[in-house]
Amino acid sequence: MCNLYNVRASQTELADFFDAVAQDFGSNAPDEIYPGYPAPVVAGACLKPMVWGFPFERTGAKGQKLKPKPVNNARTDKLKSFFWRDSFENRRCLIPVTRFAEAEGAKGSMTRTWFSVPGSPVFAAAGIWRDTDEWSEAFSMVMTDANRQVAPVHDRMPVILSPEVWPAWLEGTPHEAFDLCRPFDGELSVDRTEDPWVRRRS
Repeated sequence: MCNLYNVRASQTELADFFDAVAQDFGSNAPDEIYPGYPAPVVAGACLKPMVWGFPFERTGAKGQKLKPKPVNNARTDKLKSFFWRDSFENRRCLIPVTRFAEAEGAKGSMTRTWFSVPGSPVFAAAGIWRDTDEWSEAFSMVMTDANRQVAPVHDRMPVILSPEVWPAWLEGTPHEAFDLCRPFDGELSVDRTEDPWVRRRS
């Protein structure tokens, strides 16, 4: 599952790329985006900031209310479940991504392996969103089976959408949108690094 990605483009560049109207962000998104972080999302015709992850309520051992956990990935085979269904059917979005990372290696010494679309400074990952009491608008990234390049590292990957299917994802029927939730059939660049998977977040 994807728990780290980045977007290396300005809000103006993203708005132009997605032909969207940018709302006031206040500041640029962080270079490394983790669950619970704000990030740019295209919903309707607007580029706006949302928090990555739907809040999942938790309680402690003594029944005390804990900080919600951001559920940042929505598996394709779970989209019709109660937790995701309404958002999938009614509120789909595009998530601008420059590259996404997966952890690779032995437990305790995992490193970051990055995946990107060659020649594309930004691509669109499929997302769904909703309003929340905890974080205002929040989004989750839709996951499908890994393609041949991601499979050696992880069994799932984000749904990557080419520009010609953006309207179908955003405005099509749930059936039309579900048909787009498949492994990416294009080429991906794979960048295996020595960077530790777990490190201090800047």
